Amino acid sequence: MQTRTKPMSNVATLTINAIIAALYVVLSLITPLAAGPVQLRISESLNHLVVFNRKLLWGVFAGCVIYNALFGMGIMDVLFGGGQTLLALTLTAVLQYKVKNAKVRLVLNSLFFTASMFLIAIMLHIVSDVPFWPTYGTLALSEFAIMVITAPIMYYLNQKLDFANRL
Repeated sequence: MQTRTKPMSNVATLTINAIIAALYVVLSLITPLAAGPVQLRISESLNHLVVFNRKLLWGVFAGCVIYNALFGMGIMDVLFGGGQTLLALTLTAVLQYKVKNAKVRLVLNSLFFTASMFLIAIMLHIVSDVPFWPTYGTLALSEFAIMVITAPIMYYLNQKLDFANRL
């Protein structure tokens, strides 16, 4: 039986979100395929944190925006990449109280991120003049792969760390 600890203070929430943003950037930097029409960003595993605690949305979003601003394709990458992440994370955050089963939310989160990769495909089509549909296909497939592979890992970590109550 898990005991519920008191909610995070604003300072603790801000600090943890800053750490998550930094971790997102670092994990993206060490990933060989972090950009382009095939993206296997290890940092995308952090998207699953919002399944367990919607307050962590801002750290993941900030990490994505910072990485895209510093190492991406300029303002378009910030707008489209940040927009895609914010859209999918918001959909997942809304589910926190409507869908009680964390495993179902992990599956839905993976699907939200996979489907929303159309925004990245649009951006790459505009910036790099790559064909939309094949690019969307490779992006969706690579996002789906990383989200599905990391979902059980994040579920296990949540069992040990209790992201909702101990952060």
